[in-house]
Order: sequence, then structure tokens, then C-alpha cells
Amino acid sequence: MKHRNSGLYQYCLNIGNCVDKLLAEGGTKNSMRFYVPPGEAQAFDNSGHCIIEKKYHKFVNPHLWDCNIWHAPFQSGRIIPVHNKKVKVLLTIHDLNCLHEGKPVEEQQKSLAHTQKLIDRADAIVCISEFCKSDVLKNCDIKNKPVHVIHNGTHKLHEPALNTISYKPHRPFLFGMGYVNRKKNFHVLLPMMQENNYELVIAGRLDEPDYISMIKNLAKQLGIQDRVHLLGPVSENEKSWYLKNCLAYMHPSLAEGFGAPVVEAMAFGKPMFLSNYTSLPEIAGDVAFYFSNFEQAHMNYVFNSGMAVYGANGLSKRIVQKGNEYNWEKKAIEYMNVYTSLM
Repeated sequence: MKHRNSGLYQYCLNIGNCVDKLLAEGGTKNSMRFYVPPGEAQAFDNSGHCIIEKKYHKFVNPHLWDCNIWHAPFQSGRIIPVHNKKVKVLLTIHDLNCLHEGKPVEEQQKSLAHTQKLIDRADAIVCISEFCKSDVLKNCDIKNKPVHVIHNGTHKLHEPALNTISYKPHRPFLFGMGYVNRKKNFHVLLPMMQENNYELVIAGRLDEPDYISMIKNLAKQLGIQDRVHLLGPVSENEKSWYLKNCLAYMHPSLAEGFGAPVVEAMAFGKPMFLSNYTSLPEIAGDVAFYFSNFEQAHMNYVFNSGMAVYGANGLSKRIVQKGNEYNWEKKAIEYMNVYTSLM
């Protein structure tokens, strides 16, 4: 939870709050505790349940003395009770994206080895999509441990609003969000912008400086630099405004374990144009339009035909309904069932 503008932060915050609420409503003596970095001491609804990370925890872990289940929320995490075998461990694996990003083999192997180490310590595993589960079963040794699939939920979006320094598009615009890096593949949207007069607005942490430079240079080469806007991180209110007011939501990502930004976009019923890679077809189903390759002609065809279909058949309502399936309160019940199985 060190990065507030991340999907992992929202995952931890929402599953923690919802499970804690379930436990309180159930009248059980068990409770949820949240192990957080110092800057997030007040993040959860019940801040009294927060355990603040300390340097001495590398040597002694008093927070584990009465712990029955440790939920490790990320396959690349570093916080896990390695030696205290009385503590059951549930590991959530969000993705094995290292295998789908075109990274060097050595880097893939290092990432997989770390995930395997966590799997070896885990007593059960949750994958956030069926695609993620198939990737794990194919590339890791789960040693006959139970593997559950629980889709993520999506948090309630804030009221749409810009502030005095927010960027406000001057014409109809396409919107994308997420870390701006090669995996998200945003640069493939630029050539298709040559055939329209829209703006392209992308929000999210500018993650790879050389990739950012490449996008800016490409926009300049194509003569569309005045219509391409990389905003960096935005507030929740700003994000909602862009989602509400965009012409369409664009997500050409190469690798997603789930695709949380796509589910957030569903709340406003706007047309969605996604890659057909990894988990995205599973999560968006038949309410999105998909790029099967990133050639300019193909992308323009998918976009233009998709916009025509969207405008003609009332797809907006179905998109909102699809988004409602991803509910954190419902997902918390599924996690509670897994926790109970480990008791």
C-alpha cells in the first residue's frame, strides 16, 4: 500500500474494509488486522486495527503471536511469515505478467522464482481471474494446494469533478488510465488518432521515462502532439470526471491479471475498446470491443464499427450491469469462505 494511485492499493483497502465489516456484523471473536506502512496508518475505516510496519519486525514479529491466518495480497510481496508455521498463509496471485511483457528470460525466471517461493509457503491460493489461474497452473508448482478464483470488486467512484488546475479537454476525447509503461501499450492508440479529430487523454503514473519520451516523440512525428495529453496521477474525482465525459474508454494492454480500470470504466456505461489479451475478454465479456492486433487499419475499423454498434443498440445499460457484478461486498464473502477453510 505504498502507492495510493495503484490497483493493488485499492485491492488491499477494499478487501480489508469489507472483510472487517463482515466480521463485526457476524459477532465473531475473530477480527481483521491491517499491516501497513507508516503513511497509511489512517487508511482503513477501522484505523484501530492497523499494525504499523516497524524496522525491528525484520527480527521479531509480535503482530504474529495471535495471528491465525496471514493474507499475503501480492505475488511479488516481501511480507510473509516464513518461519512461523502455526500461521496459515493465503496468497493472492494477481498475475504472471512477467511472462507476457516481452521481458528478458532472466527477469522472467527471477520473478517466477519469487512467486514460487511464496507459493511454497502458502496453504491456499487465490487467483483473481480464470486466466491468472491457468497461467499459475501452467508455470508454477502448486503442490496440490487449493487454488480459488475470486474476481476483484470495484470501489465506489467519487463524484465527478475537476479542480482549478485539472486539464479539461477542448473537444471530444478518448480516455485511458493505468501506469504509463510498455505493458499498458498506450502508444498503439496514436496512429489511429490521425483519422479523427479527438483528443487522447491518459491518466496514471508516468512509470517509464523512456516510454513516455517515445509516446511524445511519436505524437510529434504524427502531427498530433496538441491532441495527446499524459496527465500523470489524477484524483479520484478527476478520474470520475474523465470517465463520465469521455467519448470512449481505451485499454490496449498487453497483460492484465484482472483489469481493474476496465471495471471502473463500466460504471459510466461508455463504450470500451480493449486488447483481447490475457484476462480482458474474461472480465469485460461481450460488452466491450476488442483489438486482435494493433495495425492502424484494424484498430480504426474496430473503433468505428464499435462506436456505430454502441450508438445503435443501447449497450450502455448492459455495460453498467456488467460492472455491477464486480462488487467488493460479495467478494468479501467469498474470501471469508476461503479464510474459514483454513481455520
